[in-house]
Amino acid sequence: MSSTETETQAVVGVEELQNYGINASDLSKLKSSGIFTVNTVLSTTRRNLCKVRGLSEVKVEKIKEAAAKIVRVGFVPATLQLELRQRVIALSTGAKNLDAILGGGIMTMSITEVFGEFRCGKTQMSHTLCVTAQLPREMGGGEGKVAYIDTEGTFRPERIRQIAERYELDPDTCLENITYARALNSEHQMELVEQLGGELSSGDYRLIIVDSIMANFRVDYCGRGELNERQQRLNQHLFKLNRLAEEFNVAVFMANQVQSDPGASALFASADGRKPVGGHVLAHASATRILLRKGRGEERVAKLQDSPDMPERECVYLIGEKGICDATD
Repeated sequence: MSSTETETQAVVGVEELQNYGINASDLSKLKSSGIFTVNTVLSTTRRNLCKVRGLSEVKVEKIKEAAAKIVRVGFVPATLQLELRQRVIALSTGAKNLDAILGGGIMTMSITEVFGEFRCGKTQMSHTLCVTAQLPREMGGGEGKVAYIDTEGTFRPERIRQIAERYELDPDTCLENITYARALNSEHQMELVEQLGGELSSGDYRLIIVDSIMANFRVDYCGRGELNERQQRLNQHLFKLNRLAEEFNVAVFMANQVQSDPGASALFASADGRKPVGGHVLAHASATRILLRKGRGEERVAKLQDSPDMPERECVYLIGEKGICDATD
């Protein structure tokens, strides 16, 4: 592999720009705006870079030129993209049957969305992934830390302890490896994601959880005529999450709410007329979409509705005392 190809894959901190004439003061301005890597500089438009306080058009152009010398962007052989995809890690959901229909588990470098009514296991799956993401690779883990954004106040450290015992991990160590934040509103939620660049640049993280993605947006944009603004802000939020997933090889796992809509199109609605909140903006951002619903008795059913890799299938799972598990466990 050539040095240029290696650079295309590497995560390079903005500090490298100093070797190309960018001063430390301007680097601090980039970091204060949530820009911690050269890749992020390249993916940010000149228009938005000019919004960074203290950066003129001349400085932005100089920064862009320097970044382009460090990381080459453009057309590359598909073989290089194949090598990049081989870095993808599958994180176990805790249920082998569910992992199987997902092709191994929740994948890094992309966004996975689960949606369904209450008591289907969305939050319990989030808690289980907090632990499995820390497991060794051979056990279906990612050997990494977790960033958890809680929008509904449903995160329970006690559950992490229970699930950690299931995998014979130290409960306190598991909790220490989870960075937690309670998002107070949609604006705060977006700010938290902007801050994540600094955390993820360490290379220690393997998973970002947002539970749930739409709760704050539904509250903050509920007036007449506000839907368009909400979707624009949501689109920006999801774009940032997707960039973090690709750049730092982390999985983004989003829980989502549903709403009743008997007249919903077959594209979104489930058999009972429920559809995920967020519309087309959220649908396009999620590489993988999983519908969770209640089954017979204590059983729950997961249906893979959309995936770039796997066919549409479903399986049964349970919500156990120690997280998500197979019905046969």
